[in-house]
Amino acid sequence: MLREEKRPWLSVYGDRIRPRIIEESLPAFLEDAARRFSSHTALTMGEREISYRELLELSEGFAAALAGSGVCKGDRVGLMLPNCPEYVIGFFGTVRAGAAATQINPLYTGRELEHILSNSGTQTAVVHAATYAKVKEVQPRTPLRRVVCVGEPEGGLSGGDTTFEEFLRSAPGPPPEVKIDPEEDLASLQYTGGTTGVSKGAMLTHRNLLGGVQQTIDFLIEDPGDFPENGKVVAVAPLFHIFGMTMVLLFGLRHGWNLLLVPKFQPDEMMQLIKREQPIMLAGVATLYMALHSYPRMEDYGLDRVLLYTSGGASVPVGLMRSFKQKTGRDIWEGYGLSEGAPVSFNTYLRGPVPGSVGVPIPGTDVRVVDPETGEREMPVGEPGELVVKGPQVMKGYWNMPEETSLALRDGWLYTGDIVRMDEEGYLYIVDRKKDMINVSGYKVYPREVEEVIYSHPEVVEAVVVGSPDPYRGEVPKAFVVIRRRGGEGTSVSEEELIEHCRRELAPYKVPREVEFREELPKSAVGKLLRRVLAQEERSRGQEQGSAG
Repeated sequence: MLREEKRPWLSVYGDRIRPRIIEESLPAFLEDAARRFSSHTALTMGEREISYRELLELSEGFAAALAGSGVCKGDRVGLMLPNCPEYVIGFFGTVRAGAAATQINPLYTGRELEHILSNSGTQTAVVHAATYAKVKEVQPRTPLRRVVCVGEPEGGLSGGDTTFEEFLRSAPGPPPEVKIDPEEDLASLQYTGGTTGVSKGAMLTHRNLLGGVQQTIDFLIEDPGDFPENGKVVAVAPLFHIFGMTMVLLFGLRHGWNLLLVPKFQPDEMMQLIKREQPIMLAGVATLYMALHSYPRMEDYGLDRVLLYTSGGASVPVGLMRSFKQKTGRDIWEGYGLSEGAPVSFNTYLRGPVPGSVGVPIPGTDVRVVDPETGEREMPVGEPGELVVKGPQVMKGYWNMPEETSLALRDGWLYTGDIVRMDEEGYLYIVDRKKDMINVSGYKVYPREVEEVIYSHPEVVEAVVVGSPDPYRGEVPKAFVVIRRRGGEGTSVSEEELIEHCRRELAPYKVPREVEFREELPKSAVGKLLRRVLAQEERSRGQEQGSAG
């Protein structure tokens, strides 16, 4: 453990904050919420409302149906859904059965989906009707045996698949009792990218997911009595993402709040929702706040009545945070986490928002800033280094990837790959990323994965993908490509054709927004493509454009 003098953030806590970890399983967490808030509305989507008692009953029913279909403790159940009641029921039903939820972004293409299903060994998946055909296309090449569909897909179901309602009705009785060890048993496989371009499943236990919930509440809410009973929370952050899981679903249920489930962010609908429902909390990424801030006459929609705004996934520009506060009177509380462990840090009412910072470590969490080369030498205050983290939220490792696990976890410390600096009070500032990851609206894009798709085009000779500054998304992928030439007639493939090629193989946020063709790409003396040179060129170009603007 770190010595007291190595934890400057404790001075921020003072005598008001002490670690309070939720030491229970996720089924016990929901049972406790249902006992305390039985008749409160837990979930709302359109005209549909589900109380806490009903959510518990439906989750128990889903667990019983899973058990009746042969799902046992330790199995994986895929959840490929937007924010909807079935996701919440499916998640808590899965962990009640002792299984782990394989979190799958509905935007994934067949290639990405095939890898996750195969790597995780998922045999049962709950999918939306809109993605049913995509799942069925890859199913023969995966271990997937059973598909439960939310809604009726065009063309109907096939191969013995069933609807969500039918699956619930198939439960033979109450679910069997399953003994869960919160510290050891998996609750979720949270897939994230890797430096090799292969997506990895972060193994998160029940304790990992619940480990930071209460501490973050204590950091963000000085007096719970200031918040109305069964207040409404805008649940637009995807629940399959670690930010939406921890900072919306679990955070909201802990208070007995009503989650207003939003499957897809659309500015017009969001502003009307805020005006109509008067929510008390909204959690979102930077692009969401940019959209709200720039909405015409945004002051007329009641954003000043939202009591708590939180942000994660990608940094909110300091200028936007200040202007948002001027227009609404409300701060945006920014924090930091990652799929392998979240939350790690947050700004807190104990000092107030610190512009440009992702806050101080939450109670019960230790951090160090170390030299990126060895990961052993601690950097002086103010000097950049790699952030390493130890705490109850840190994953067990990567599913079936021992080598990747040994690189990320060393003596209980998670090496994040993010370069940060820490000030005298322990506030953290993200400087850069050790890895080449591109951050698109909070979604992580790893260049090698995109490059591999580009290389699959027969006309491509060389390709490098970097992050290009974007005022709305933070960054977007940009590809630098060398292509075959024929008879001096120039390129044999257009930018539009290459982007369309990527669109067929990648989720939309991973598709390059721009392709720049070059005669050659920078290389080292041994012929290695120098990504950092192109990345620096793009950053410099973005700075020049920003200065000109």
